[in-house]
Amino acid sequence: MNGSERRQKTVEIDIRKDLFGANENAAALNTEIFKKHGIIAIDIMGSVGTGKTQLIEALCDRLREKYRILMLAGDLATTIDADRVASHGVDTVQINTGTACHLDARMVKVALQKVDLADYQVVFIENVGNLICPAGYSLGVDKKIVVVSVTEGPYMVRKHPLTIKHADIIIINKIDLVNALEFDIDALEADIREVDAKMPVLRVSSKTGEGIDKLIEVLHL
Repeated sequence: MNGSERRQKTVEIDIRKDLFGANENAAALNTEIFKKHGIIAIDIMGSVGTGKTQLIEALCDRLREKYRILMLAGDLATTIDADRVASHGVDTVQINTGTACHLDARMVKVALQKVDLADYQVVFIENVGNLICPAGYSLGVDKKIVVVSVTEGPYMVRKHPLTIKHADIIIINKIDLVNALEFDIDALEADIREVDAKMPVLRVSSKTGEGIDKLIEVLHL
């Protein structure tokens, strides 16, 4: 076959469709697994330092006598957050992502295979500390909570509207520091309402426990 007879072939690959398509398939499987075992699964995401782990600790303290709880801890390395939650009498599984800045449904699916899900009724998933990457990856959960905090400054919602849109509930955490920081929490909530006027927004202090009971009510737990 000479050069004039050769045919050049071009294959177009939609990388986003391939990656996100595989993730959505895994997420659907996770949803089936959770439903099969009657588990309420909740993804908790937010930047490093927003208080995600402390929020989970506060929830576990109030709920561990009522439910059998499992916590999946996502992080690049270490078991620090998982160890903190485990100290509250809750079973944990650590997912170390290495370099990945988020959890995806396949990672969660593998982690779920490490435990007997018949032992649990509620699964809290602490996503990797990041307000951007995790937003686009469904894990197959019932609810996605996005945690922002008054220590992040006043513009985090304006800078990350897509993350807000993907949430089911927004937590404004560390409200015990509002006065000390002279933080305009009403303006922050207004920014959230600009993105989604109907979004449930709860003001919480994971440290003092303020707002935790209301969150439990909103989660129907």
